[in-house]
Amino acid sequence: MDKLAMFMRYLLCGLVLILSLYPQALLAEPISSSPRYTPVVKAVQKAAPAVVNLTCTQITGRRLSPLELFFDDFFPGFPQRRPQMQKRASLGSGIIVDGKRGLVLTNAHVIDQSDEIMVHLQDGREFHAIVRGAEPDFDIAVLALKGAHNLPELPLGDSQDLLPGETVIAIGNPFGFSHTVTTGVVSAKGRTIHSKSGMLTDLIQTDAAINPGNSGGPLLNLEGQLIGINTAVDTRAEGIGFAIPVNKARRVMESLMGESRIAPFWLGILAEDLDGQTAWALGLEQNHGILVTAVFEHTPAAKAGITAGDIIESINNTIVGDRRDYIGLLKNQTGDPLSLNIRKQGQLITLKIAPEPFTDNTAQALLTERWGFTVRETRRGLSIQAVRPGGPASILRSGDLLLAVSAMPVRNQKELLQAFRRERMANQILLQIVRGGRSYYARILL
Repeated sequence: MDKLAMFMRYLLCGLVLILSLYPQALLAEPISSSPRYTPVVKAVQKAAPAVVNLTCTQITGRRLSPLELFFDDFFPGFPQRRPQMQKRASLGSGIIVDGKRGLVLTNAHVIDQSDEIMVHLQDGREFHAIVRGAEPDFDIAVLALKGAHNLPELPLGDSQDLLPGETVIAIGNPFGFSHTVTTGVVSAKGRTIHSKSGMLTDLIQTDAAINPGNSGGPLLNLEGQLIGINTAVDTRAEGIGFAIPVNKARRVMESLMGESRIAPFWLGILAEDLDGQTAWALGLEQNHGILVTAVFEHTPAAKAGITAGDIIESINNTIVGDRRDYIGLLKNQTGDPLSLNIRKQGQLITLKIAPEPFTDNTAQALLTERWGFTVRETRRGLSIQAVRPGGPASILRSGDLLLAVSAMPVRNQKELLQAFRRERMANQILLQIVRGGRSYYARILL
């Protein structure tokens, strides 16, 4: 009986303990089976550890006021004043895409002109970051975290098969509030917008709230995969945000990590704006588009059958307003075939054309032919080497220093070629030169 009594005593104690925990042990179901544990919650829990907060600091100097300079000049006994250095901090977001190497993907405009970049993880860790590479044309930058290894990382998805109406999630650090989650849908694909750095194409439009500080953060699908990099918001209306597709970001990142640049693309044409008078003469109702004036041999345009006199009205369903729109649209491509709406002899046709890289060698040869001069790099900068007699730049002389092209500084051959790519279709350019120690502006008609 003693053993039975002891057994019953232990059994009673066990029942009392179970009953005391009844709400937690019996009634509360596991969170994984709770209706609160939605696909959005699962995706956020999966991705959040790899989303980081960026604090970018820029050091600037404040010039002395005239009054301060007066005291310095006329009262030498006073302590010498010097320009004060100030720090400006901005916030942004980023995504760890390679935990082993500590690589972070973000927007180029987030880290632009930063002297110091600090990266803050959700678990409280902080790292200094260095810029491994940036492509302002695509608004993509890659950072490397100093001393970081085996960090959480976010898997890259596929932005090719996104569906309008598909649920998406944005995580970022708006206004300094870390790891803020918003949800929405894919509103549209293939959008084109104008940004401070130029034109961005093939963007994902979403109504998931994107606020200042969200730039560089992830746009996720319900599987917790990265499908876009949040980059811009349309301030004219609520619920219109844009993200760079992850497939494009992946290509740019691979190029940057390979220590190379994605060469700008071109089709191999020269063109002029289609103004109202020209459109009227051609019997057209609209005056948008560009009029092809020349097609270079063995280029994508020549192979596709484009000829002088054709009118390019749109690229990938984006209207080409003028030559700058055309160049901006090509600058933000990665080599995929483009769909062009072209008016040829009054008939509207659609062509599929794969652009080719506009290499430095091609740009240099075309610059020499179209602008009519060559340069060489010196310790003082770019010096005019030769000028074609009777050419458009005959006003130049050998030995002139070239400082800028249409207000774009050119300090070396690389920057000159960048300026040429931007202005290659212009009817005129403005050159800033130095001759005999004096600065001049020379207008070149093409």
